[in-house]
Amino acid sequence: MTTFPTNIVRQGEPSRSALTVASLRAVHQLLDEPLVLPDPMALPLLGASAEAALRDDPFVLNDPMSRGLRGALVVRSRFVEDELARCVAAGVRQYVLLGAGLDTFAYRNPYGDAGLRVFEVDHPGTQRWKQQLLADAGIGVPASLAFVPVDFERDDLGGALRQAGFRAEQAACVSWMGVTMYLTADAVLRTLGTIAGFAAGSCLCFDYRVPTTMLNPIERVVSDVLEQQIAALGEPWLSTFDPAQLQSQLLELGFSFAESATPDDLNVRYFARRKDGLRTGGGVRIMCAKK
Repeated sequence: MTTFPTNIVRQGEPSRSALTVASLRAVHQLLDEPLVLPDPMALPLLGASAEAALRDDPFVLNDPMSRGLRGALVVRSRFVEDELARCVAAGVRQYVLLGAGLDTFAYRNPYGDAGLRVFEVDHPGTQRWKQQLLADAGIGVPASLAFVPVDFERDDLGGALRQAGFRAEQAACVSWMGVTMYLTADAVLRTLGTIAGFAAGSCLCFDYRVPTTMLNPIERVVSDVLEQQIAALGEPWLSTFDPAQLQSQLLELGFSFAESATPDDLNVRYFARRKDGLRTGGGVRIMCAKK
């Protein structure tokens, strides 16, 4: 069973799951070759003591459960950043990270000179914490980045984005990774409806949990263990979606295309012929929807 050391997961942080994700993404930089997601900011953002601890013993997060979770986390970020590259090539100049957590794209943005604006949307407490981590690590906040504080269960996402400078008449690429499972189904669909109202040419990538009835016995066991650990962090999973039903709902909301990528799809695309055997799997799918 995966355990997270106390020098990495500390009491009082706004999002312990966000810190867990960031720690696994950082370990990827130390243990896995070739890298699926090169991220030079991943380790420094954790803070000097946590970075030193992981560099001293990265294998503390290399048990089988951690390896599987690490594969899933880095591949979802790589997937959406690949989609973003296609969007930028097509002329999109707005990138919205919903539930940004400790994502580092905005601080290594390769499209800054092309005019890509980044909007990091997250809970106010998590954003304050991240901004402090950035300051402590000496990582500057680029002028192309806007922080957008939002509570997905209560706040008006569209209004908050517009107030931060988002241009509703222009297309955007939207990433919503690692969030939907922590929200009610109603909140998820309400947010999807808002994004469906974005300009033509927009794209949305998000991940979601599928019902356990769709999993094989081993995947069910892994999913149950992860669910218990996440709940113990105080951030329980709340929703699941059937892929076919979710696809239909997205088309009804106004998207012209919606398709899920399965773990098998991602393993073929990103993890084929690896010597270290890093893979993804389990009960999470990635949906890509376009207008």
